[in-house]
Amino acid sequence: MLRTPTGGAGNGTAASAGRLVSIGTVLTMLRDEFPDVTISKIRFLEAEGLVEPRRTPSGYRKFSTDDVARLSRILRLQRDHYMPLKVIREQLDALDRGEQVRIPSPTAHGDSIDPAPASVYGEVGRERPGAARVGRAELISAAEVDEAQLGEWESYGLIAEAPGGGFDAETVTVARLIADLGRFGLEPRHLRAMKAAADREAGLVEQLVAPLRRHRNPQTRAHAEATMRELAGLSVRLHEALVQTALGVRLH
Repeated sequence: MLRTPTGGAGNGTAASAGRLVSIGTVLTMLRDEFPDVTISKIRFLEAEGLVEPRRTPSGYRKFSTDDVARLSRILRLQRDHYMPLKVIREQLDALDRGEQVRIPSPTAHGDSIDPAPASVYGEVGRERPGAARVGRAELISAAEVDEAQLGEWESYGLIAEAPGGGFDAETVTVARLIADLGRFGLEPRHLRAMKAAADREAGLVEQLVAPLRRHRNPQTRAHAEATMRELAGLSVRLHEALVQTALGVRLH
């Protein structure tokens, strides 16, 4: 059953106080649970008619507690159940009519297995044992693209199946981000440099932790895994900061 979120993004201080908040505040509230969400993503969901914030006389968006809760539900359905926006819209419309709604099995969309809860996935750059994978049809549905687009991403090396087949959670995230960038006109050929840079960063991280991973002591090997996750997270944050700094310099 779909339920109104009881924690996380829907319980931000400003929104729970009954005041309308800006899109920037909404982004901050959502990022604890959805670190990949962006202002562009929120605007896209609005453009698709999934959320309707109020507008000030000057045209600024203002979001209510219900708007934030609705966004949380949308993002959670995309992340945990790989639902396309069309299906999510139908679910929300049914809820608005007061109907009870059940989340369909993810296998209804393709050849995938049921995805595991988000808690089974590791931190940046790592997947915990037992995490589920999805098939091509499910990935296409999650990213809201077609087979031709997915094939083009694969031809440029942006997307690849995991060893043994299927696509892991991180690849689903990559696919969604590529699709979002595509809506702004960025084509796969434009993203090859980003992929190459990511591969170089991953190689550097692996080089740093390699001596620890080869150690005979299990605790040392476990420390290597933790170190790798921390380095990956720092690398992602540095990349984001460098891009924002470069854009700030060029725009001022």
